[in-house]
Amino acid sequence: MKMKRVVSTLLAGAMAFSLVACGGSAAPAAPAAEPAAEAPAATEEAPAAETAEEAPAAEASEGAITLDMWCIATESDSNRHSYEEAIKEMQTEFPDVTLNWEAFENQSYKTKIKAAVSADEMPDIFFTWSCAFLGDFVNAGKVYCLDDAYQNYKDELPEVMLGNTTYDGKHYGVPLTMNIVGLFANMDLLKEAGYDEIPGTYDEFIKCCDALKAKGIIPFGCAGKETWCVTEYLESVIEKSVGADALNDIFLGKATWNNPDVGAAVDTFQGLVNNGYFDPSGIGLTNDEVKANFMAGKYAFYMNGTWNCADFANNEEFFPKVKVGEFPVINADKAKLGQLIGGPSDTLAVAASSENAERAATYTFELGKRICHYGYLDGCGLPAWTPYGDTSGINALTQAVSDICANADSYVLFGDTAMSADDANTYLSYVDQVYGCQVDGTAFIEGLAKDIR
Repeated sequence: MKMKRVVSTLLAGAMAFSLVACGGSAAPAAPAAEPAAEAPAATEEAPAAETAEEAPAAEASEGAITLDMWCIATESDSNRHSYEEAIKEMQTEFPDVTLNWEAFENQSYKTKIKAAVSADEMPDIFFTWSCAFLGDFVNAGKVYCLDDAYQNYKDELPEVMLGNTTYDGKHYGVPLTMNIVGLFANMDLLKEAGYDEIPGTYDEFIKCCDALKAKGIIPFGCAGKETWCVTEYLESVIEKSVGADALNDIFLGKATWNNPDVGAAVDTFQGLVNNGYFDPSGIGLTNDEVKANFMAGKYAFYMNGTWNCADFANNEEFFPKVKVGEFPVINADKAKLGQLIGGPSDTLAVAASSENAERAATYTFELGKRICHYGYLDGCGLPAWTPYGDTSGINALTQAVSDICANADSYVLFGDTAMSADDANTYLSYVDQVYGCQVDGTAFIEGLAKDIR
């Protein structure tokens, strides 16, 4: 189908940008001989379902095993359904494998998985973000190399899609879907303020926000309790002020944070906060609460990952109201449309300490392929794997995201993923202070330059 070819082509281009950004330098990890400590997993079981197309024969002859998996597909997460459907199929195709899986909230999971790696108490399979986040674990020798298992999936998972999870030429992750930060708009609210489309220039965007305020409509909702949500706004403002290359170099340690243009961009973001464009109660809310408020008509705009297309498409009342666009350019001398925050990041990996690492690797590729398939059908992101089956029902929002990515100039991976764990924690601490108006742009860039490099 034409849609399949378009998606595969644009993602290959997207990943090429990401390869430049996240070229791996981590040392390869050898499989560990010692078994992992037993993880406190709560088994989630689902009934068997129809098999995926061209699925391999079940591995009944290899003996029964149990695998533990951790992920972030909580009940309220957009990806939950794709995990559930994929696991149903896996029960049929791999009847001798019992999967115990647990899902954790995004922010708490980052702490949990890092602690598990340090304590050698990892599950057999674990969700991770790519680039430096996974690279830290690879450097520590805690991740199983997937080179051998990957040989059976080259025709379905292009090599170029593995760039963000390749370190020293070796593969350590199974990519799922790709997402960018989208500017979602409730068009019913924009129409009340006199706008039929999402404003395309920054000046018009600010006029729109002022018009919304005049109508008693809050322009933005942002979850202060989950700092990654604040970065979705702040990083977009910085990128559209200084350009993708400048921001990318800073995230990767190739340039200093002490950049006056970045400081000015932080002041621009903080000006949006001080001008009353953000819901003041948002600083104490979770992302689920903010998203629910957006869908209920409390905010006109919601900037977050395009995995949200799934939840929006599933809400029959809200879906006709929402559109997705790109944050406008602030400084046209240094930035342009098509410079996006995001890229291939969501990944499954196998612990080197797993007693069944070799079989877990094959299982992870099969599971990842199915999660990608159902996630794409649901609208949780664009596929890293070659699409299969009937994809004609992809929702209009996801198709709009595909169009945005097809015209992309460059991608900058989410900052807390692109940076090492320690640097990311320092960065997020400063982002918190910016949103709380405790530091300005100058203090932000000078503090990060001192505390990170």
